[in-house]
Amino acid sequence: MVNTNDTNGLQNPVIRFNNYGSDFKEGEAFVTDHIFSYIISGTQEIWSGNEMYVFKAGDYRFIRRNQLTKYVKRPGQQGFQSVAVHIDQGTLKEMQGLYGASYKIPYKGKDITLLKPDVWLENYINSLTPYLDTSGMYSEGLVSLKAKELVLLLLQTSPSIGQALFDFDVPGKIDLVAFMNTHYRYNVGLDRMAFLTGRSLSTFKRDFKRIFNTTAGRWLTRKRLEEANFLIAKKGKTASAIYLDLGFEDLSHFSSAYKKVFGKTPSQR
Repeated sequence: MVNTNDTNGLQNPVIRFNNYGSDFKEGEAFVTDHIFSYIISGTQEIWSGNEMYVFKAGDYRFIRRNQLTKYVKRPGQQGFQSVAVHIDQGTLKEMQGLYGASYKIPYKGKDITLLKPDVWLENYINSLTPYLDTSGMYSEGLVSLKAKELVLLLLQTSPSIGQALFDFDVPGKIDLVAFMNTHYRYNVGLDRMAFLTGRSLSTFKRDFKRIFNTTAGRWLTRKRLEEANFLIAKKGKTASAIYLDLGFEDLSHFSSAYKKVFGKTPSQR
């Protein structure tokens, strides 16, 4: 997945081979471009909002752009391996004139979709091997052609995805309360949250203060700590097991913040 500091996404399509060996890997990502991915070995859990998806070796996935995700990649017999194609907006806008006219209806599908396997997708994945480490004068053009081929295959095998592919709008203004209650565990900057709720950063802060009567930073800390207190006191979880999942960057900061609010360290509960 792409974890970038830019909400504009890639300038060109990218084909990536991910190989984490036997390492267990988890993290967060702001998905700036549509991603098509195939798992070769291992399993992956992805959270989008409050919904979790579980994928295994042999699965093809489509991940819609402009969303926050958390993920866990677990190794299989060959470690964790996957192939991913990141489809940039430039490629899609170039194809819009020929293929996008019939996809004006808003996309109603899930932000992460398990695709039905077929011979078209299987042959496409097999054809990517020469492009995983491309270099030279024509490498950019070759990768661009493979990205366009993928778009056409997706339009053929999963037509509804075309509604997502040819949607170039930035996120519209959405309900702030619902968004925050779904995404408070994600450790991302307020600029990301502002963008995904269809607001400038200044408007986001102003709306947040008006609705919640506090700042976003204070609200997020309190909300995460209340969730932590529930998990520790009622579910028997340890601080080390939950602090990352709740958006805290390190254990010491989590413990000190917890003690400041509840008067005891997490281990004293």
